[in-house]
Amino acid sequence: MRRAIGVNGELPIPPVFVTKGDTLILNVANSLDETTSVHAHGLFQNGTSYLDGPAMVNQCGIPPGESFSYEYMIDQPGTYWLHGHDHHQNSDGFRAPLVIYDNHNPFDYDEDILLSFEDWYKEEFAERAKITLDPSFSFPPPHGYGHALINGYNGNHTKPIYFQPGKTYRLRLVNMGTLRWFQFTLPGHEMRVIEMDGIDIEPQVVEGLDMAPAQRYSVLVTARNSVEFNYRYNATMYASFVPPTDGLEPRVYLGDIIYREGAPFRMSNSNSQPWFVDDLDLHSLDGEPALPVDRSIRMMIGNNPYSTGQHLDHINNVTYSPPKVPTLYTALTMGEMAMTPRVYGPQTGAVILKHLEVVEVTIHNPNDMPHPLHLHGHAFQIIEYGLAESTFPIPAAFLNTPTRRFSGSPAKRDTMSIPKYQYIKLRFRADNPGVWFMHCHLDVHFIMGMAMVFVEAPDVLQRTMTVPPQMLNLCKRQGVHTWGNAAGNDGYNFGGLPDPPRIVSRPPGTTGHA
Repeated sequence: MRRAIGVNGELPIPPVFVTKGDTLILNVANSLDETTSVHAHGLFQNGTSYLDGPAMVNQCGIPPGESFSYEYMIDQPGTYWLHGHDHHQNSDGFRAPLVIYDNHNPFDYDEDILLSFEDWYKEEFAERAKITLDPSFSFPPPHGYGHALINGYNGNHTKPIYFQPGKTYRLRLVNMGTLRWFQFTLPGHEMRVIEMDGIDIEPQVVEGLDMAPAQRYSVLVTARNSVEFNYRYNATMYASFVPPTDGLEPRVYLGDIIYREGAPFRMSNSNSQPWFVDDLDLHSLDGEPALPVDRSIRMMIGNNPYSTGQHLDHINNVTYSPPKVPTLYTALTMGEMAMTPRVYGPQTGAVILKHLEVVEVTIHNPNDMPHPLHLHGHAFQIIEYGLAESTFPIPAAFLNTPTRRFSGSPAKRDTMSIPKYQYIKLRFRADNPGVWFMHCHLDVHFIMGMAMVFVEAPDVLQRTMTVPPQMLNLCKRQGVHTWGNAAGNDGYNFGGLPDPPRIVSRPPGTTGHA
């Protein structure tokens, strides 16, 4: 037995279904013994950056025993999810799908079916974090294997899906996991992918979908005309950086597709590996061309031993640690100084964006595992993949990694999985003034510091945004400043902030493990 986080006495937390044009109000009463907050993953929060959710980035957490209401104006149809964004509570069950319907859907289908995927571990996240961050434990920590939940229940006991001959179904697939990928196939049926992370794409026939944590897809499936057989979908939970172990890694889960009760199941006879869709094979339905670049930003992600005795992750050698004032409030209260990264403190990795500039971000991952990075406040165009730059040797097997580039209208999404020893180029327009977190969605890497903030158009923010008093009160009731620099002081006085840890050189000839 272990503790988990539910809502209104329920676990799993039920999905939330709304329609474009609705107002969604989440009344959050915190009965936990620590602060909490909610992030609507994939919603841009245009003009309401203060509702984005990450604690000490966009708000102070909701204190134990207190309440706060998030009010979202729903204008983005698609497949999203809600999760805690304080103390990594999503890892302990505080997560639920969010589906936004569109009364003017560009795709025709008869029925909508939701499948959410989660990895679940016997330990609470705090226990897993301890063995990762405590210098007295060896690094990397032992692998945990976990189990899969599908629609909140043991993946092999999820309720069946019922198909009727000739009907077309939209399957919405959401990976709400914190460490594992899911591969989804549906033998005997053709899948056409039509949505990726809430963004409509040109329909593309695929054999399988490979979903990193936080990613979502929708596919259209037209049922067969015969009821002679039933079928099974395959959901394989895996992590490429965990050695295969019989029965533990990967884990395969089968779900029933029922055409007729009592009919025999037809299993796939193919031994070939299905073709899993690649971001670069997809094209945005809106036909938007690649954005012309105004500014290029280079990032390097990695892991190093630090002066604290810990192994910590970093972006451009900065391991993230939350400031003493929410970064958004610093941007709103520091006047012209808000245009300088330094005011946001030495451990936020803040990058200032000018209003409406088009940014191309190249993120290098010269490490031996992939990383799913999520950008708040935006969807980005996927431009290119290739061999990562590195200051240490990359294994010979990866040195011939080809450079792959988009064609046509590049697909867009909000969470990208950067393969090991590769880089990715992405582009977006800074048209949403606010403070936007970017972080690894593997929670153990997030807690190790793989995160940074984009501070977008703070000059525009100061003219156009007013934080509601009830949000500011969340801070005031905890004695947290709602003004000043990262330390809650004037100017560049960072007294009260701990000294950032220093990187200790990695031994020559070793490769990264992030």
